[in-house]
Amino acid sequence: MGCRAYVAFVTMGLLASASLAFAQHEHHAGRVGYVPRDILEKPVPIRYGIGEVHERVTTTSPEAQAFYNQGVAYLHSYVWVEAARSFHQALRHDAALTMAYVGLSRAFSGLDDEPAAQTAIDRAGALAVSATPREQRRVALRRLQLEAMANVADAAKHAAYKRAIDEAAATDLENVELWLIRGNAEESTAAGRGQRGGAASIAFYERVLEIDPDNFAAHHYLVHSNETVGNIPAALYHGEIYARAAARVPHARHMYGHDLRRVGRITEAIAEFVQADELERAYYSSEGVAADFDWHHQHNLDLLSTSYEYLGQLKSAERLMREAFAIPSVDGNREYQKRDWIGYRLKRGQIDEALAAAESLRKTARPAGRLTGHLGAARALMARGRLDEARSAVADAEHEQQALPVVPPGTSLGRAMVEPEIALVRAELLLRAGDAAGGRKLARDMMARLRAQLGPDAWSQALFRMEGLAQMARSVGDWELAELVAAQMLEHDRNYAGGHFAAALVAEQKGERERASQAYARAAALWAQADADFEEAVSARKKAGTAPPTDPLTVPTGPAVSSGSSQGPDGPVFVVFYWRARPGKLESYNDYIRKVAEPIDEDARKAGVFEEVQTYTPHEGASATDGDWTHVRIFRLKNQAALDAFSAGLDAATKRLHPDDSKRPRSDDMRDLVRREIWRGFR
Repeated sequence: MGCRAYVAFVTMGLLASASLAFAQHEHHAGRVGYVPRDILEKPVPIRYGIGEVHERVTTTSPEAQAFYNQGVAYLHSYVWVEAARSFHQALRHDAALTMAYVGLSRAFSGLDDEPAAQTAIDRAGALAVSATPREQRRVALRRLQLEAMANVADAAKHAAYKRAIDEAAATDLENVELWLIRGNAEESTAAGRGQRGGAASIAFYERVLEIDPDNFAAHHYLVHSNETVGNIPAALYHGEIYARAAARVPHARHMYGHDLRRVGRITEAIAEFVQADELERAYYSSEGVAADFDWHHQHNLDLLSTSYEYLGQLKSAERLMREAFAIPSVDGNREYQKRDWIGYRLKRGQIDEALAAAESLRKTARPAGRLTGHLGAARALMARGRLDEARSAVADAEHEQQALPVVPPGTSLGRAMVEPEIALVRAELLLRAGDAAGGRKLARDMMARLRAQLGPDAWSQALFRMEGLAQMARSVGDWELAELVAAQMLEHDRNYAGGHFAAALVAEQKGERERASQAYARAAALWAQADADFEEAVSARKKAGTAPPTDPLTVPTGPAVSSGSSQGPDGPVFVVFYWRARPGKLESYNDYIRKVAEPIDEDARKAGVFEEVQTYTPHEGASATDGDWTHVRIFRLKNQAALDAFSAGLDAATKRLHPDDSKRPRSDDMRDLVRREIWRGFR
């Protein structure tokens, strides 16, 4: 029975906001974790666009059923506050709803409040005598999970929890919620909730899709799991489905942006991060909830800001990094991510500002925040030549490292996770103190460890950390290390202009003029959307000289996508495809465009799918093998609604002109897709 079938709309004023009558530990009377209890108990309406859940529970109230399912949907997207509000709302309609307390227990764990989670499951246990055997098993499973989470290093308790889920699933093989939590449990500890799964987790989520192909939660968890094992195409596939199924959930849009960025579709990634940001800000405004209580807000700003940095749009990057740094962090992991702002300031030569930011973190309450501050201070002090003070700061960081857990529960920060960053600061100390060989060896080893950390956050952080290391190596005159780091950057991501710029500086220092000019040209092309006054892009264009650019652009200047844009939701949208003809297939592909693609396009245009399309090729005299594309096709669409229907519209036009798919001319052996971008307006 679906949660959307019962309730079309419930106004918040219809329901009382009285607190639930179950025992509370005195310490948690005002808050659950980092969120005030009155926010978690605030009435909530039924919402749409958050993903569908259909789990029948024991209740005679259609409203309680609907709000329970809404709470579970929010759990699957880590929206802890709204999950708790939904479960509380369900309990207003049915105070004996056992499964609502199970849901509250899970939400409270998400808020890092295990005593409150235990209190909720105790209440569920007291009510379970009137629940079904299926629900009684779920209460028992949650108790086992909490016990294993409280003893996170005890592998036997974790194994017992997984075994109990297997036994429950054996009696209820079509229960997708059991298979979902079984996939979560396959993570390194019982606190797993879908963010750090791997190959073993994937099998359980794929089982869910066998039962329910449209299950948005399985697609969500498959994004994370495939990222962990490095299967980015699969993560992107599931991310697109998740974003479509839960389009009003910021995390869903954010997850799709994760992997768009990994495959070089950076402007599309920015558009998703911007959409997530706009959804969050609208929610804070309409619900009166401070951004401080949303763990996801800082995280999304981190990836959005570094995406702008990737393009050389530093004004937007800096504004958002500054905002993210100012948000009170809800946990140690978020505090550790604040190192991005310190690293950015160091790269821009803003040493005093970097030191001030680091000093503010050295005073925080959590070991992770203090560790981050000590490391940032050490780097800033080294840049000022104050090596003894820097050594002391590194020693302080190592002391704080010992306070971190060896086996981190859930998504907590673990001791081993910070080791590469500490070691890189040690390497810099060695280099600045004159031990070039020792510093290079340590830096080389730590770059390998940085790059081995999986997931899109770690991937981009490794890239920018290497960029800072290359800059430092050049500043102390260690061009051997600078060359090594530049090569690692290009191996990590050949689409990042900063890697080519770092390689160009090395080639120039070695007197390799042609190689330097080509690398500068490549950097300049990739920084085509950068701020006009971005120093590195200006320098790259100047030093490229008369060498032909790697990408001889004849395409209009790139898209302007930003959260501060005046572009409205009804403004034009441009879908941009970069294609590369395969060797020896250029003329065949040109012929295919004229005879097959253009007639399909014209049919689609007449049907209102898009307004116009233009095809661009390298300018006259440029070699077709110079760049990474040979054709750019830009479709102008009326608005966002047209974008949502674009692919289906082209497919329909193709079927009208070529109804027999087996006889339709194909271009699969003629060209490869380099990337696809979404532009919203031009500069």
